[in-house]
Amino acid sequence: MAVAWLLVSVAASSSGRRHATFGFGYLADPTNFDIPFRLIPWAVGDSYGRALLVCVLNTLLVSALSIVAATLLGLLVGIMRLSTNWLVRNIALGFIELVRNTPQLVQIIFWYVAVLQTLPGPRQSIRLPFGTLLNIRGLYLPSFVANDVAATLWLLAVVLLLAVPVVWHVRFRGLPLGAKSLLLVVPAVLAFFAGVDHTDRPAMLGFNIAGGVQVVPELVALWAGLSIYAAAFIAEIVRAAILSVHNGQREAALSLGLRPRQVLSKVILPQALRVAVPPTTSQYLNIIKSSSLGAAVAYPELYEIFAGTAMMQSNREIESIALLMGVFLSINLIVSALMNWYNRRILFVGR
Repeated sequence: MAVAWLLVSVAASSSGRRHATFGFGYLADPTNFDIPFRLIPWAVGDSYGRALLVCVLNTLLVSALSIVAATLLGLLVGIMRLSTNWLVRNIALGFIELVRNTPQLVQIIFWYVAVLQTLPGPRQSIRLPFGTLLNIRGLYLPSFVANDVAATLWLLAVVLLLAVPVVWHVRFRGLPLGAKSLLLVVPAVLAFFAGVDHTDRPAMLGFNIAGGVQVVPELVALWAGLSIYAAAFIAEIVRAAILSVHNGQREAALSLGLRPRQVLSKVILPQALRVAVPPTTSQYLNIIKSSSLGAAVAYPELYEIFAGTAMMQSNREIESIALLMGVFLSINLIVSALMNWYNRRILFVGR
């Protein structure tokens, strides 16, 4: 607290010498720029505070998507590294060495320029299953239109409120935490589709595509770059964690008649998870911090908009950078606390 007070005092005195004011009251001032991709409504003239909220949500979106994709891909590649098949093992090794030894920023730009910018125009869109369209402007997904959004959200809340105690304490007490979480997905999905009226599919209308939800290519490029880069490191974490499990565990499971796939899923991975969680937490935090590389492909995340356009228009350099650091610090501390809590739950209990 003393250091924070000292920094604020120095910043205020420095601003005074430049005949400028220091403070965060400018967050209520209107802006004069547009944010092309956002999860909540935005209009030119909204406040800097709302711009900060829009950018934080964009950062959280790409970070969450990247964490999920990197975890799944890293787990798959890590298991492939230990395969007895020579081809599978060396494909995983080649992937890791290629991704791990090239700059992350170069990979993001590669996905944006060399892959996504070579896609056809809207009229020649690539048609994918379920009415999905892919072109140079991004990925267009079907959207669900509810009869009443508020009623649908209330239905979801009520269903989850009733399902949580049942899943956690009554019938599935012996299941692990991950399995219990998956069991909540079924009632949530059923409640969601119960309130859906129809599906809005994207279609060509004039010179543009109307309907559905557009996933901009900047988001896809940043998502691919963050996910693939982190997956290479998570794969090595998974490989090391699996090798840390004593071979006698595998031999004992095989002697009981379990198949190799059952040995991996029921014996090896649950024990390896205890070793993999702490270093994987560091990779999750790196993903969140590396989301600021979205500025290279003009993805409107926190650094691109709030430490770029907003800072230049408001002339509040110190305040903008302080907010930027504070938001990233808060997000990472929350993620770190959640992962540490999960790590304590799965630790072996000594007797």
